[in-house]
Amino acid sequence: MNALVVDDDVYVVAALEKKIEWTSLGIEKVYTANNVAQARDILQQNPVQILISDIEMPQGSGLDLLAWIREENYPVQAIFLTNYADFNYAQKAIELQSFEYFLKPIEFDKLMLILRKAVARAQEQQYREKAIQEGVLWQKNQANLVEYFWRKLVSASTTAPVKPAAVAQAVEDQQLAYLSTDLIQPVLIHVFPYNGSLGREEKGLFDFALGNVLGELLQHPWFAVETLLEVKEYHWIAILKWNAPPEPGVLAELCSEGIRRANGYLNCDACCCVGLSGRLEDIGQVMHQLLVMNDNLTKTRNRTYWAESDYPPKQPVYLPPDLNRLEELLHQNDPASFLAETSRYLRSLLDRNTLDSSCLALFRLDIVQLVYAFLKVKGIEAHKLYAARANEKLSAGSLHSIEDMQEYVTYLVNTAVAYRDFAAEPKSVAEEIKQYIHAHYGDDLTRNGLAEVVYLNPDYLARLFKKETGISLGSYVIQVRISVAKQLLETSRLSVYAVANQVGYANYSYFSKLFKQEVGVTPNEYKKDPRSSALRLAERA
Repeated sequence: MNALVVDDDVYVVAALEKKIEWTSLGIEKVYTANNVAQARDILQQNPVQILISDIEMPQGSGLDLLAWIREENYPVQAIFLTNYADFNYAQKAIELQSFEYFLKPIEFDKLMLILRKAVARAQEQQYREKAIQEGVLWQKNQANLVEYFWRKLVSASTTAPVKPAAVAQAVEDQQLAYLSTDLIQPVLIHVFPYNGSLGREEKGLFDFALGNVLGELLQHPWFAVETLLEVKEYHWIAILKWNAPPEPGVLAELCSEGIRRANGYLNCDACCCVGLSGRLEDIGQVMHQLLVMNDNLTKTRNRTYWAESDYPPKQPVYLPPDLNRLEELLHQNDPASFLAETSRYLRSLLDRNTLDSSCLALFRLDIVQLVYAFLKVKGIEAHKLYAARANEKLSAGSLHSIEDMQEYVTYLVNTAVAYRDFAAEPKSVAEEIKQYIHAHYGDDLTRNGLAEVVYLNPDYLARLFKKETGISLGSYVIQVRISVAKQLLETSRLSVYAVANQVGYANYSYFSKLFKQEVGVTPNEYKKDPRSSALRLAERA
């Protein structure tokens, strides 16, 4: 397989030649060109499967080159590089069946992943053409049937074991070359991408990279990989068919190496759950047990768990941590000791093998109630403070592993302490409310609504605001609105009714009454002669 790099910038061409690990991609020859004419000559004289091209070049664009390639029916996977995030470029690239549209400056690690995907696409295209020529397209269809068989079996096994008769019937219906005595062993891989990594930002590329890592790893003469399926987000199952008696030592070594590669290559943690080995006719029970084990087992990241020895765990009886001590640490403003205590507690349960997902859920409930009660004493409405999507996401993932639970508890406690500190400064709270009122004077400003802005109890906020400013919340809202109304009446051509609406009063009579109480004259009188109105008000004072 060959590649062609086209760019009028010789430094970009040199960088791509040197920094891309072409041989690891299976690229034998890399041709280079500095304009479209040179590129055409190379394509006419040499087989090229991968094209990396700049779009903007002095003697013709990369889009022109790809249009010519498509007209000539060259089987080329094209990747465009450009300095401009121009929608028209992207749209044209899509129309010309460009494989990828990549903005400079070049991130070589991401470009390597894109190239691996392009190479895989080119290989698939070559294989398809060969298959058509040799009349063996049935091979691909057979692979699809195998994947369909296993995906359907895994899906059905989430609720109950699939009966042997149903497995046998599915094999017969799909005309698969399986025997009821074939030895099958499923392995579930759960990955935990780090924040900011490819797994969190670009899952499509991450899945492709993970598939490559697992595909390379699970190569062994003792078994064949029947299929590799993502059963839910970040959970993959590899179905192994043994050619020899199952050997746990082989799987232990492969799982350890897989975790090491996940840490180093993919920027993620991982856990492996190895299911029981069993005959194909019994695979329904084996698969169901593995899925239940994955859902209920409390994991520590970067470990391998075995259905044979690690599940089910000892029947746990939930004994909560010392909640009085934890409450005391919160009130002492010592979140570090709080988190250390909870970490030690969870580790001790894990070491004694007395922790499962039900216990972890009860622990989470205790911690949430403890933190919420702490905030309530401070006048903070926790259910509003923790209404953000970040809380929902961390809470939902907290039962996946000890590390995920620790991350959630850390978020809960640090957020509570930080907001307690904020709420303890009346001046800060009052200033934030003032700024909000000035920015939203035309909205429906109620005491409850303003309390939601700072996640405080409405009564507590009202007392705090008046103590700090010497004026009630309601009076401050009126003052701000009337002040804005005066400015609009003086400087704009808006009618008095329009001004009333703009400052938050749909009822004109009520607005007029408040305005006269504050200013001493009606809005109409003020609009006609603001200075005289102000003088009359000063005389009354």
